[in-house]
Amino acid sequence: MRSRSSRPSTALLFTCEHGGNSVPHRWAALFRGHEEALSSHRGYDIGAAEVAELMAAAFGAPLFVARASRLLVDLNRSPHHPRRFSEVTRALSRGEREHIEREHYTPHRAAVKDAIRAALRSSRSVVHVAVHSFTPVLGGVTRRADVGLLYDPSRKAERALSGAWQASLGRVAPAFVVRRNYPYRGAADGLTTALRKIHRASRYVGIELEMNQARLGSRRDQERMARVLVASLEAALG
Repeated sequence: MRSRSSRPSTALLFTCEHGGNSVPHRWAALFRGHEEALSSHRGYDIGAAEVAELMAAAFGAPLFVARASRLLVDLNRSPHHPRRFSEVTRALSRGEREHIEREHYTPHRAAVKDAIRAALRSSRSVVHVAVHSFTPVLGGVTRRADVGLLYDPSRKAERALSGAWQASLGRVAPAFVVRRNYPYRGAADGLTTALRKIHRASRYVGIELEMNQARLGSRRDQERMARVLVASLEAALG
C-alpha cells in the first residue's frame, strides 16, 4: 500500500460552468425572441469551453463542461441565489424549475464534487480551475484586463497560487494585463465558494479564471490564450 507521504502533492481539475448556450427541446419555446441574448455573453461564456478543453488536454486533467445556457439555470450560483434562474425561466412553476435543476444544475455540481473527493483520496490537495470569460464592456464600462484570477484572500494557498500565476503570466505574456479578483470578487457566490465550505484550505484550492472575450474571438486566439495559460500555470504550480 502506498504511504500517505508518497501521494502526489497536487491533483488538477478543470470546470466550465457556462460552456454553451444550448436549450433543451422541453424549454425551447420559452426562448423564442431571446436568440440575441442566447448568442451573447448573457447566454454563455464565449470561448471559455474551448480554452478549458485545450488546458485540460495539455495537463491530462479531468474536465467538466456544462453546455446548457446559463439563461436556463446558472450553474455558478448557489441554490438560493435570486438570479440562479434568469428572467426567462424564473416565472416557471416550481415543478418545472425543479426539473431543470435535476437535469442540468445538480448533475454538474455533483460530478465536480465527486471528482474532487476522489482526487483527495489519492492526492494531498486539489487545484480546481473554473474557466470563465467576461464581456469587454459591461454597462458602458470597459473592463481593463485580459485575464482575471479570482480567489479567496483569506485562504493562504489560493492567495499564493494566484500571485505566482499572475507573476508567471507576466513573464510568459508581458503584453497581457492580469489582475487579481477582477472583474469580480473571488469570495462572492459561485461554485468555488461552495466547495470551500466543504474542504479545508490546505486541501482545496479554487481559482476562477476569467478571460476577456476580446482575446478569444477566433480559434487561433483561443489556442494562443490556452498556450499562455498552460505555460504560466505550469510555472506557478512548479
